[in-house]
Amino acid sequence: MSRNQMTLWSRPAWNPERWAREFFGPAAAEEWFKQLPADFNPAAEIVKDGEDALVRVELPGIDVDKDVTVEIENGQLVIQGERRDERSEESEGRTLREVRYGSFRRSFALPEHVTEENISATYDAGVLAIRVAGAHAKPAVPDAKRIAIESK
Repeated sequence: MSRNQMTLWSRPAWNPERWAREFFGPAAAEEWFKQLPADFNPAAEIVKDGEDALVRVELPGIDVDKDVTVEIENGQLVIQGERRDERSEESEGRTLREVRYGSFRRSFALPEHVTEENISATYDAGVLAIRVAGAHAKPAVPDAKRIAIESK
């Protein structure tokens, strides 16, 4: 070998993905190193129920008492929170634990006449249901008052 030649490594000496594949098996290694989404975006729908609007957001497995807030912010209904997903897998005396977090924020424009008194929320079977009472009702317009015109 001459002095001007050097050896280049084609891969790093320690490859965590290869190590996980050899230690836990190929399926666990693929699951461990797959790309995780940065945020969680729950499915939502808005339906008309008479004069009310009903917003349904799918939040299965989330502790809504601890991890979800419903607020009115700048004329918007804002639903935000965090989802925590924990998994544990044992194979051949080895344990693989994984914890993922994903925050979410959904917002919906509210009619000007809607106030916090018009909004109620319930959670059942993984679905957060928010009723916006009177969202589709026409706001009351005060009776027109005639102004007298003076002639000079």
